[in-house]
Amino acid sequence: MKLTRESVQRVATLARLRLTTEEESALTGQLDRILAYMDKLNELDTARVELFSHEFGNGSALREDRVANHPDADALLANAPERDETFFKVPKIIE
Repeated sequence: MKLTRESVQRVATLARLRLTTEEESALTGQLDRILAYMDKLNELDTARVELFSHEFGNGSALREDRVANHPDADALLANAPERDETFFKVPKIIE
């Protein structure tokens, strides 16, 4: 797939990028080489390659998500100038 300068300009416009002519030329060449490499990778026969979703198997390396410290609302709001039950009460700033 041959990438054109117009394609780079269109992508830059969509991404809201302002590119100089030198940057457009450089990106056109770089992106064209990347797409050519992707075409080369697409030619590989991957029919016998087994799919995988995670390299470490099925077990989770993360701990269980649970609350370790239960906050005490009274202690947290002890120095609050005003409070409404378990919430800070602040003045309205948007009309």
